[in-house]
Amino acid sequence: MMQEVQNKKIEVQELGLKDYKETWDYQEQLFEEILDLKVKNRREDTNLETPNYLLSVEHPHVYTLGKSGDISNLLINEKQLEEKGAKFYKINRGGDITYHGPGQMVIYPILDLDNFFTDIHKYLRLLEEAVILVLKEYGINAERSDGETGVWLDVGTPFARKICAMGVRASRWVTMHGLALNVNADLGYFDNIVPCGIKEKAVTSLNVELGKNQVDMEEVKQKFLNHFKDLFDAEF
Repeated sequence: MMQEVQNKKIEVQELGLKDYKETWDYQEQLFEEILDLKVKNRREDTNLETPNYLLSVEHPHVYTLGKSGDISNLLINEKQLEEKGAKFYKINRGGDITYHGPGQMVIYPILDLDNFFTDIHKYLRLLEEAVILVLKEYGINAERSDGETGVWLDVGTPFARKICAMGVRASRWVTMHGLALNVNADLGYFDNIVPCGIKEKAVTSLNVELGKNQVDMEEVKQKFLNHFKDLFDAEF
């Protein structure tokens, strides 16, 4: 068996504002292409380089429920969804229910972890770390919360609140789905769900924490990409 080459180059794609389902289908397509290549390498003892992608996107209002999620965590019915201009999808990532919408930086790394390291726990921790380092640049002390994926503020206090949600899927070390950091998010939309199935935990957004109407999304994204690149020892 030939030693697989490690390709640390990641193609960053800016998708702008894009429908959740369209983006999900596109993720699936890239994900399957990488898997097919890995299977071919194994079967034919070839050594073809597998690509890596990082998709950056904002979604119109949408609620998504992970495969282990409970539908009762969506607190509104179909008619109310329509009235709010929101969609709902059941999807194949881990985690419970979450909300995506404009003003949220959504990042989907579609990586072959064989190119980096084969450790899902480490992968999740590094995603969190990239967000924690971004927030630090804005003077915000963010951290992890034991047993709860994502990035939080004031952990262990009655004021604990989540600023970044995460949910990933991996097969043969290829990843999809990712993280959503609230930058200028409309937090009212979180009132219609039990976010991530965790009751009595608040959600916040970077602009709220900084007391601003708007935070420069492009600047946040650039900071995130810089930290991601360093942590994964990657090239863009």
